[in-house]
Amino acid sequence: MKVTFKILRQKPNFSPKFQNYTLDVSPTNTILECLNQIKWELDGSLTFRKNCRNTICGSCTMKINGRSALACKENIAGELKNIDPPQGENFPEMIISPLNNLPVIKDLVVDMTKFWQDLETIEPYISTNSRNIPEKEFLQTPEQRKLLEQTGNCIMCGACYSECNAKEVNSNFVGPHALAKSYRLVTDSRDNDTENRLEKYDNQDSGVWGCTRCYLCNEVCPMDVAPLDQISKIKNAILETKDLNSSRPIRHRKVLIDLVKNDGWIDERKFGVMVVGNYFRDVRGLLSIAPLGLRLLSSGKFPFHFQPSEGVKEVRSLISAVQLENHKLR
Repeated sequence: MKVTFKILRQKPNFSPKFQNYTLDVSPTNTILECLNQIKWELDGSLTFRKNCRNTICGSCTMKINGRSALACKENIAGELKNIDPPQGENFPEMIISPLNNLPVIKDLVVDMTKFWQDLETIEPYISTNSRNIPEKEFLQTPEQRKLLEQTGNCIMCGACYSECNAKEVNSNFVGPHALAKSYRLVTDSRDNDTENRLEKYDNQDSGVWGCTRCYLCNEVCPMDVAPLDQISKIKNAILETKDLNSSRPIRHRKVLIDLVKNDGWIDERKFGVMVVGNYFRDVRGLLSIAPLGLRLLSSGKFPFHFQPSEGVKEVRSLISAVQLENHKLR
């Protein structure tokens, strides 16, 4: 079968443009095999990264039909299921482009410097203080080791980083790859710096609270690391050690849960005052939401009355059960 590869070509000082290559391929061919064929038979100037060809090294990550993925893992048959069928006599198109959130060096090769710098900011290694025990190895039980398996599968391919909406709008956010690795360090029984790590990750701008919870990192991760899940676990660990006055993000989470637990859903009249206004203690916060309140009043949309939802007891019971289970897991 014939397939057209529409590849975004780019080099320094030139505007990016798409270039088409039509190949005779097999449905089982991987995208990487097709790119190799283009480079070896049609255009030797096409530039992309590759290494292991077996979903281990993470080098060949790129945008394939709009999502970040490993070119050595995705194949023609799988991609055809996700794209619209061609019109008329046209061939199916595979749109290939470089990763997002990183500067392009040439064609499909991006500069990964910021990716690695963001990883370094979370100190992705066991605390050196815990190594000062020369008499024995750092042994772990099978149960302790099992806690590290999911995050240990990360191959640093950059797919989650490329899809991260938070990173796109906030360059200070360290990225889902770094925070997923952070949870591994927080969980590792050999590390004795958990308290300081949680304090560092408890940051509204660069840390866990900078995540927009869009779930895209989970969707594109080729190794099922589920970065968002790990970020949520770090948040829960932070929430256990902080009170309402610690910061607005922490207050937001605690107030939301308390209001839903009490009434089945959120009483919006209380939510803004309690979170942004810190229970009337934050004057600046109250002033910041005053214009919104006035607009709601003038338009007749301010809710003067609140009715708890049906099944409040059931909601309260579910939340209590989840909280108890989370406490047991830790």
